[in-house]
Parts: sequence; structure tokens; C-alpha cells
Amino acid sequence: MSSSIQDIARTVKAEFARMTGSGCSFADARLYDEDSSEYLMLYDGNLEANTARLERGIGVRVLKAGAWGFAATANLAAIPQCFDRALANSVAAAKLLGFPRDMGKGKASKGSYHSPVKDDPFEVPLADKLDFLKRADAALVAPHVAHRITQANFQRRKVFYWNTEGTEVDRWQLNTFGMLMVMAPDKEGRNQRRSHELCGDGCGTRGFEWLADPKCFGANAESIKNELAQLLAAENLPPKRRDVILLPGMGFLQVHETIGHALELDRILGYELSFAGGSHVRPEMIGKLKYGSKKLNARAGIVENSPGTFGFDDEGTPQRDYLLIDKGILVNVLSSRTDLGEANAKAGRTVVTDSGTAARSCAFYRPPIDRMTNINIDPGNDGTLEDIVKATKDGVIVDVPVSWSIGSNREHFHFGCEIAWEVIDGKRTKIFKNATYHGHTLEFWGALDKVGSKETWCLRQVPNCGKGEPNQIMELGHGIPVMRFANVETGEKE
Repeated sequence: MSSSIQDIARTVKAEFARMTGSGCSFADARLYDEDSSEYLMLYDGNLEANTARLERGIGVRVLKAGAWGFAATANLAAIPQCFDRALANSVAAAKLLGFPRDMGKGKASKGSYHSPVKDDPFEVPLADKLDFLKRADAALVAPHVAHRITQANFQRRKVFYWNTEGTEVDRWQLNTFGMLMVMAPDKEGRNQRRSHELCGDGCGTRGFEWLADPKCFGANAESIKNELAQLLAAENLPPKRRDVILLPGMGFLQVHETIGHALELDRILGYELSFAGGSHVRPEMIGKLKYGSKKLNARAGIVENSPGTFGFDDEGTPQRDYLLIDKGILVNVLSSRTDLGEANAKAGRTVVTDSGTAARSCAFYRPPIDRMTNINIDPGNDGTLEDIVKATKDGVIVDVPVSWSIGSNREHFHFGCEIAWEVIDGKRTKIFKNATYHGHTLEFWGALDKVGSKETWCLRQVPNCGKGEPNQIMELGHGIPVMRFANVETGEKE
């Protein structure tokens, strides 16, 4: 650590002693030594956005009399005053206390995490990044393409964490996102689009070299142009019940909205109801609820090349890989240390024993809350996409969301897709536009009857997951195989 970090660490530890002397049972501090981001976007070849942000500061929490107090400052010479504000907030919160907070027994963690990176995009000259995007945009030009979007987003964070249990960890995270999109109005004047976002197999590195890899990004220009042309001439997907085959580009949203958010423990306990909806899951259901068919194995995973991999969460707990749903049965949830006691008390038995290492914060001035990490579906043994197509008598393949509507407790959903391919008697027939499907969460996952093998599994990135009040935007990943669901309501009636 540099001398400045050492000085901050000494100050923080002195404040820990003062807080425990004031009756606090726990305290921690997160120093964002660097929080940088850069966003570049070309619209029809013109530079539409070129923004950069840099933040530095510290956020502190104290736990006293079962109530949290949080405060933050960008003035690193005022850390004692920041702790004073956190303590005052804790005292105030204790007057309106619901279920007392308790961190339970913890042990000190030591360590560092560094995202795998070859070419740090923040060290790549701006002119080179713009030249790359201009070349990517040029590949999207075609007579039938009315508008084009090419964008890249980079993030770099260096975070140090300390707590009163002796934990001292740091992490250096770097994320790279990119998107290509082509758009045009169809004969009815309704906009159609086809897009590709930077994705991969979960292995490798996260730097500019990932974006520059043609097979992961630029080489997809031709396919999305061709598919847009077919969409412009296509009919609407006719409504009927049929099998639905989700490609990873659509499956990630299905997992995100109906498994990931539904299994965040603070939401299960009712703490999101006023802002972004609750969950149909209750604490007593953990270990018992049949969430889907026996084909469904969902996990909070550790994936090398994912924004949902960070080494240590924002309580300093080492990230772990564990099943959430095992052969269709709900066995665990996304949690931090803070809510375990309440969940067990409300369930009337022990339903969660360890932190799900899901305490995450988007900035030094936001407290950590229960957030998704990498919510993945384990590959199955039903073969390739073509194997699943051959086994389908009447179905539709769908890819990439354009709209989503979720029930207030994640109990049902309605999703719109960029594109659909009809499947009849084991063969693809034609493309449809304006494809939709909908259903009830547990019924839908119960209809999962085919899960593709490892070669169909793909890591999809999410750069903009929102949750909390005030809102926190978080980055994560979903590793998803091809999945088939039987007898699903699709299309819209006239």
C-alpha cells in the first residue's frame, strides 16, 4: 500500500477503537481509492457521447443497538467526522428499529483480488478507441439500415476494505462492455432492431483486448445486419401455445428477473416493496420450494471473466460459489451477513447459515445491500442448439430482450424479443418479428424440459442492474445455456 493508504488505514483503525468504545458491536470502512468510468457512443457514425468520471472517497458503517448508521465523504482528511455522522445516524435509526441487525460471528479475511486484464482500456489512447469504434460502425452500414449505434463502456475500481474483526482486503476491478445495434422501420412504421453485446465463454481477460477480439464483438456485424433485413420483411409472431427455446441472449433476462432478483434476501424480507417490488419467496420456503423442474440448477457462481466476480464482497467476505436451486428445489438465497438472523427468525428454523457474499455497493457514498453476483444456470446434457431444435415439434427460438414487464413480487412476467425463429417438426422455418412470451414464474421454470450442454453456455454481461432507494446501478454476469420450455403462451392477440 502507498503511504497515503497506510495513513488512511491507521486513521480508520483508530476510529474503530473509538466506535467500539462508544458501544458499537461492529464497524467497517470502504475506501474507493479510484472509481473511474468512460462511456463512448457513436450514432450513425457521429460521436454522440464521450464522458468520463472519476470519484474517490470513503464510506463507513457502524452497528449499535441493532441499528446501522452509514456516512460517506470525499474529504479523506475528515474521516473522524464521517464516523461521527455514522454513529449519530445509528443512534437515530435505533429509535425506529424493526428487526435488530446482527453481523453474527465473523472471522478476519486477508487478501487481494485483481481482474484478469491484458490491455487496460484507460491506458489506451482515446483516439485509438474512437478509431476502433468507427471501424466497427462502418461494418454496420447497409442500404436497409436506417440507424446504427456502436458503444463501449469501461470501468475501473480500486477498493480497500477494513472492519473491526481484523479484515483487510483490497480489490482491483476492471469491466469492459460493448454493443452493436442496427435499426430500421418496418412496413407498418414500427422500429425493428437487431443487436449484439460483448459476451463470451466466461474465460479469458476483461481488458480492451476482449472488445478488440473480432469473434466476441466486431465479427457479429454481418449477422445482425442480415437478420434485421429478414425482420423488416417478417410477419408478427402469431399467438399460440408452443415450446419456447431461449438463447443465452434472452435466457439471461429470464434468469435475472425471475430468479436473481426474486432470491435477494432483503427483497424476500420485504425491504424493496416500496421501490422495485418484492418477492414471491418467503423465508420458510428456503429448502422446500419447488422452483422448477429437475432440469433446473441455478447457482451464484464465480466466473473468471465476469463483472459479477470480485473476490470479496463489500463486507469483506470471500466470494463463494454455491447452488441456489438444486434440481428444481430452492436451497439458498443471495444474502449478506446482515439479514441472516432475521431470515432464520421469520422462518422459525435455520434456513441460511452463511453469507451468500452478495453485499455490494455501487459507490463509496452508498451502503452495501443484497445484490446479484453471477447468477448462472448449470449446463445440461441435452446437446447443442440444433439437437434441441431437432427434438422440437412446434416451437420458437427467441433472442435478446426489447421489453420486459414483471409482477410486483416477480411471480409473473411478460417479455418482448428482438427476433424469433419458428421451429416446425425439428426444423427452423422462418423468422418472426415482435415476438413475445409470458407466464408465471414457478409454472414456467417447471416447464423447463431441455438444457443445452456446455458448448451452448454463454456469459452475458449486465452493466445496468438497478436496485435500492436511492438507486444503485450494479454490474454482473449470467452464464446461460440454451434452454427449452414446454407449452408456453407466445405472441399477442389482435
